[in-house]
Amino acid sequence: MQINEVSFGDAMPVDGYGPGFFRLGGEIRSGAILISPLGARSWGGFESLDPLLALSGVVDVLFIGTGAEIAHLPERLRHALDDAGVGIETMASPAACRTYNVLLAEGRRVALAALPV
Repeated sequence: MQINEVSFGDAMPVDGYGPGFFRLGGEIRSGAILISPLGARSWGGFESLDPLLALSGVVDVLFIGTGAEIAHLPERLRHALDDAGVGIETMASPAACRTYNVLLAEGRRVALAALPV
């Protein structure tokens, strides 16, 4: 079996996560996060629409991690992102982090907004 090192270039993958935190580039970040080609930052959760709407035309898909369990997005959020043309995939945060990392390693235009587990 051949093992290849994964390169993320300038992008920032999720190194790990746990109760109430994410680890990005070796740095612990408490609370919800938003990672995109525009950088990594804290995210205010489902009520914080503006940072997500700013991703229109920047990414092809936004993965939304809903915490430990998959949950439905609030209708206001879903409709606002649809209207802005931001493609979304909703899943539990652990699955969203893994999927984001895989597509990021492939060079895809992706972003991650995730609530902690």
